[in-house]
Amino acid sequence: MRLDRFNPSNIRVSDGGGGGGFPGGGGGKLGCGTLVIVLIGSLVFGVDPSQLLGTLEGVQQQTSPQTAPQAQGSLSAEQLCTQNTFATESCNALESLNKTWQPLFQKANIAFDQPTLHFYNGSGQSGCGAASAAMGPFYCPTDQGIYIDTSFYDQLDKQLGAKGDFARYYVIAHEYGHHIQKLTGVEEQVRREQQNKPQQSNALQVRMELQADCYAGVWAGKNKNLIEPGDMEEGLTAASAIGDDTLMKNAGQQVSPESFTHGSSAERMRWLKRGLDSGNEDQCDTFGKAI
Repeated sequence: MRLDRFNPSNIRVSDGGGGGGFPGGGGGKLGCGTLVIVLIGSLVFGVDPSQLLGTLEGVQQQTSPQTAPQAQGSLSAEQLCTQNTFATESCNALESLNKTWQPLFQKANIAFDQPTLHFYNGSGQSGCGAASAAMGPFYCPTDQGIYIDTSFYDQLDKQLGAKGDFARYYVIAHEYGHHIQKLTGVEEQVRREQQNKPQQSNALQVRMELQADCYAGVWAGKNKNLIEPGDMEEGLTAASAIGDDTLMKNAGQQVSPESFTHGSSAERMRWLKRGLDSGNEDQCDTFGKAI
């Protein structure tokens, strides 16, 4: 995908702590939201994915305010975004996402606020609690931050075969989708319903994650002039690789749909493609349609 180079004045970027700086980047990798810890845990550490899914869900559902991380040292946005190739790609995607979504909010007369992209190396601190490389990319609604350890991209490429820049852009776009849900009030409504109907918690979480997948596709669909041959295939491969059923199978676990928190590979591919094909955010109503 041919994204313009970021303008450091147009994006919010911070060092998420954990020592500053980034490991070298070069390959490809992907992981979305709370799913990341399941991917790393189940494939690398041999942990039961159902336990990890629950842990991650708890991380994202924390709403008690905590101190948001501050930038470490004196690194500027330019420096933070150019410490490796993956960081630069992330910042390019962030600016493109801002430019795509902000006008839609203005048209709908909904207040818009940019998220902050927090880079960290190994470990850090978010408004939702501790961040670690094992968690991979995630969104924290408390401080409206997207958190990334860019070494995650190398792992996804090598372990799951989700290669290509569009697979990596899908990661950022999915997390940005959670930001959209925060701004529109969907995130708050889902959390309230999960508290009121705990037996439906996982099912509601799946619908929210699939909507974020669809929103990621909408961003790309609204920028079809920038899409290159093979991009769609890269995105769908990535979506398939991180489906709950695929992760469970790869971990040697029995597939348990009632434990899903992100959706099956087929569902994730379907909603990403729905957004890509339509370029219309109104097509992303995962709560009013069968998934």
